[in-house]
Amino acid sequence: MDMNYRKKFKKRYMVLSGFIVIIFICLTLRLYYLQIYSYDELSSKAINQRGEEISLDPKRGIIFDRNRVPLTNNEIVQIAIVEKSYVESNTELFNELRNNTLLSVEEFYKLIDSKERLLKIPLKDDNLLKKHKNNLFIVNTIHRYDKNNLLSHVIGYTNRSDNTGQAGIEKIYDEYLRKNDQNSFIVEYDRSRSLILDGDYYVNQNIDSYEPSGVKLTIDYRIQSVIEEIMDEKEVDGAVIVTEADSGEILGMASRPNYDQEKVEKSHSSKNMAFYNKAIGVGYPPGSVFKVVVLLAALEEEPDILDNNYFCKGYEEVNGNKPTKCSGQHGWISIEEGFAVSCNSVFIQIAKQIGGKKIIDTAKKVGFGDKINIGLLEEKEGNLPNKEEVKGAEIGNIAIGQGALDVTPLQISNLMSIIVNKGIKKPISLVKGITNKDGYMIKDIILDEEEQIISKESAKYAQDLLGSVVTKGTAKSIDLQDIGGAGGKTGSAEAVLNGKSVVHGWFSGFFPFDNPEYTISVLIEDSNLGSRDATPIFEEIVKEIYYLNR
Repeated sequence: MDMNYRKKFKKRYMVLSGFIVIIFICLTLRLYYLQIYSYDELSSKAINQRGEEISLDPKRGIIFDRNRVPLTNNEIVQIAIVEKSYVESNTELFNELRNNTLLSVEEFYKLIDSKERLLKIPLKDDNLLKKHKNNLFIVNTIHRYDKNNLLSHVIGYTNRSDNTGQAGIEKIYDEYLRKNDQNSFIVEYDRSRSLILDGDYYVNQNIDSYEPSGVKLTIDYRIQSVIEEIMDEKEVDGAVIVTEADSGEILGMASRPNYDQEKVEKSHSSKNMAFYNKAIGVGYPPGSVFKVVVLLAALEEEPDILDNNYFCKGYEEVNGNKPTKCSGQHGWISIEEGFAVSCNSVFIQIAKQIGGKKIIDTAKKVGFGDKINIGLLEEKEGNLPNKEEVKGAEIGNIAIGQGALDVTPLQISNLMSIIVNKGIKKPISLVKGITNKDGYMIKDIILDEEEQIISKESAKYAQDLLGSVVTKGTAKSIDLQDIGGAGGKTGSAEAVLNGKSVVHGWFSGFFPFDNPEYTISVLIEDSNLGSRDATPIFEEIVKEIYYLNR
């Protein structure tokens, strides 16, 4: 009995000891969780009960360029945190804040008149407020968008009330971008609800570095900056796209006029189409740039006609329709010469020979009339006439890129990419993938397979003719021979803009000529001629990119 009793006692003792150890471990873990792991969060909640939490960042993940340069969350702005009652009672401080804030006068007075007890005022320079440092806080905050609104039409914008993406990348990848570090500044009040100026508290809640919380684009920050600076200097409206020839990745995409991502409401009331991404979301008649498609259709379907010469009498008639004028009276002219000088007569005659069906089939093959699908909801298909619509007199309009034909600058860039890639259609892309908070890839975007859609011979012939446009044709004003030369096509398209008849200017091309590294498409709204307005912008962008890489 004694032996059994000892065994039972020992067993109970072991069970009780184990139970006590488990309780001790649980208490230790609980204390660790409360005092170390959740210290910032619990301290924040405790202090927040007797104070106010001020967010220091947008609480959204970063959108990066191809080199992990932040395109968002990259502008630091100092703010003054001060009680409104103190500002209203101190004339000197009131005037200093009014004269030193980044807010407009209207916005400043609206803030003063608001029901906010604690004011957060963005500053130009905090040095002017040093004498008031004992009566206010000055902290650094991070703005979602920089003051230049770089790449605004691609990035999009958010709804401030619920922090959700409303357009562009912000909307498409909202589920990832809403998961981000949360940095806050907490101010405390005393029992009389006055601000405690010697009591401040920073809170940083970091997310796991393996959690997807950012997006990496194919955009090159440097090239994007160059494009936008040039468009702003020239004061033009329209769009520019730069792609890397070998990969099809978009390095730069700009649309003008621009809009303010921090003041979306004001831009919404504007009638200048500032919210439209004109690179992908607006269709335009391509004008003579479409002659590239007519050329490819002829090369692929009836290459023998390339040996013909054509007579240009300065205009061309189609089935008794109103004569279509040419840029000159060229007389007998070859296809090579006609392409270089953009002779309407030559391409109307070619179109009549090969027929509208083959031209439309070729246009579909190179991506017209359908989305390129770069991952933005704003992208449009444009408009490609059906085969019945290009019978009769309408063939004359289609031959020179007019009539019921609308394309986006992105579709024109895709066309140029196919030519410089020897007839291979490579997927044009904008997004590389999902990243962690530091911009390192977590998930790649899967792209479509490459496809040979135009013969190598046709693509090479077209590339040579695009070179002749620059050396001796409508774009001969371009001077890039010292840095490798270029090729491309000008276009001037009649259209209606805001109720009036205008001419849009095009130039789409590539450089260097022999081994193209980049394709660049330029559309200028309400211009004179593509050769006069679009080509100088192409040339300037080429030179800036060339020197960026040297």
